[in-house]
Amino acid sequence: MKKTLALTAAFAMLAGSAAAEEVTLKAASAFATGTTFARPFAAFVDWVNENGKGVLQINVVGGPEAVPPFELGNAVSSGVVDLANNTAAFYTNLLPEGDALKLATNTIQEQRENGCYDIIDEMHQSAMNVKYLARTGDNVNFHLYLTKPIEKPDLNGLTIRTTPVYQAMFKALGANLVRTAPGEVYTALERGAIDGYGWPIQGVLDLGWDEQTKYRVDPGFYQVDVNVIVNLDTWNGLGDEQKALLEKAAAWIEAKNADNLDINAKEAAAQAEAGIEVIEFSGADREAWLNAAQDEGWAAIAEINAEAADKLKACF
Repeated sequence: MKKTLALTAAFAMLAGSAAAEEVTLKAASAFATGTTFARPFAAFVDWVNENGKGVLQINVVGGPEAVPPFELGNAVSSGVVDLANNTAAFYTNLLPEGDALKLATNTIQEQRENGCYDIIDEMHQSAMNVKYLARTGDNVNFHLYLTKPIEKPDLNGLTIRTTPVYQAMFKALGANLVRTAPGEVYTALERGAIDGYGWPIQGVLDLGWDEQTKYRVDPGFYQVDVNVIVNLDTWNGLGDEQKALLEKAAAWIEAKNADNLDINAKEAAAQAEAGIEVIEFSGADREAWLNAAQDEGWAAIAEINAEAADKLKACF
């Protein structure tokens, strides 16, 4: 009996030690280090590493130079990396319905409250084998940037660099579409291969694209989604304390989305200083521009999965 009790106590101590062992997750970002949409993720990682000593750490192996943006979804889905900073536009090959995330007009906090987060998380788990952990980018709209002016919401005759984010909208407005990685946009503009591109209000100057950009079309449309996703096998293998740490980090970084309103204003001022003029649609043109964004965006999702479109539209 004494030997049995001693062995039981020893095994309990070993189990406790294993449970408390620090875990290191390997991560990658779809965005270059130091650029706009990499910075919130860097802050998330720093918070985890500071508050998770002895529990969990994150090692970022790099950005697009480590894993190409359109391959990062596959990398986290298969477990090549444990965690990724990515936008749904870069993994529509795995989750086509994920393109709906841009169409949200409410915040991630509101989506958590109304059950929308759970729907999105389940979609990611089922289709991609990943946990949808956090969303950054709330309050950041997209815009069309051009090398030549337009007078109305008509893109006929223009060649526009696109991603799945704006594809349906720009196509409906008559543009000739070209899909490239962000790293190829500057050269395409410089050579005149494209007349413009879609991009959020933030980040243009980080990438140097302002040197080749003459105009920004307002108003903005859609809402940026840059998501922290975790390989589901990795997530399920974590202990309760480690999961709780990541969820607390998610809430912390999502609260920072409120800062985007001030950042947007500073970015707009910096663009003006760089010589980018604003083409502001008003009246019927404004309405047509914004309607094209939402109507074409939801129509594209409904064509992919009508049931998912209905669920998400109801809670977005």
